[in-house]
Amino acid sequence: MPLKIPKELPAYSVLSKENIFVMDVERSMQQDIRPLQIAILNLMPLKIQTENQLLRYLSNSPIQVEITLIQVKSHECKNTSSEHLDKFYTYFDDIKDKKFDGLIITGAPVELLEFEEVEYWDELVEIMEWSKKNVFSTIHICWAAQASLYHYYGIQKYELENKLSGVFKHTVNNPGSALTRGLNDVFYAPHSRHTAIKKEDILNVPDIEILSESEKAGPFIMSTKDGRRIFVTGHLEYDTDTLKGEYIRDYNKGMDPLIPENYYPNGDTDIDPVNTWRANATLFYTNWLNQVYQDTPYDINKITEKMTLSTNSYEPCED
Repeated sequence: MPLKIPKELPAYSVLSKENIFVMDVERSMQQDIRPLQIAILNLMPLKIQTENQLLRYLSNSPIQVEITLIQVKSHECKNTSSEHLDKFYTYFDDIKDKKFDGLIITGAPVELLEFEEVEYWDELVEIMEWSKKNVFSTIHICWAAQASLYHYYGIQKYELENKLSGVFKHTVNNPGSALTRGLNDVFYAPHSRHTAIKKEDILNVPDIEILSESEKAGPFIMSTKDGRRIFVTGHLEYDTDTLKGEYIRDYNKGMDPLIPENYYPNGDTDIDPVNTWRANATLFYTNWLNQVYQDTPYDINKITEKMTLSTNSYEPCED
């Protein structure tokens, strides 16, 4: 089944041209199947780019998905037009009484700030706390993964000597997991960040399983045992040229960035990069949607009732 999004959203045209099955809201009203309710809290500055990336992967599933785009109220976005935001985005206050099958919280370019220094930290904490009772499963991407691990478990992030940028080799630790089922035993995925978490800190949390990791990039896909909190430290959703755009941006700013590793053929920035992660990215998001579809009740208002049967009882230790 298709992705259900407004016909006017730029992603509708982009995905349609790629022969990805999307359905406008009016047509979807003629179907009896309840679509999955998926919210995306988009913290990235280039919101349309991030929408296109995530919606591309959420559409490759036999499940109909209805998307709600959320922006934070405590930060003014300067890289996306107010017309776009007013038309397609909502604030948390407007949806906090609703239930969602799934939530995706994107990364954000604020890694070098302490968490509490981030302008919208209090609002993000409120949303993460709200998700415990109102969202069945949440994916936290890159900085959001670090932020949620810090909020829920007290896990710190550490600044890297050089930005980790490139496409790195990963292994699957648990091929039987619902999230990693079907992924190649060895696969590649992009990373782009200035900070990292330590594997030993994750291993100190009994409720979190490291499903995939990289020798160079560290823990990659992690999940609580009940599958309700998922942490992805990289960017499976990235387009082929996203790292290229970031490298050129930083180079033009005079930041002398390192060339993204394993990205340009032979490390030559004059040659177009090749996508080596698309298939596994598609499978990861399809696995997540299938897991959510199978586990959430048909009556979405009963999500809280079902979640109480598998409540995560772990609490971080006090110093």
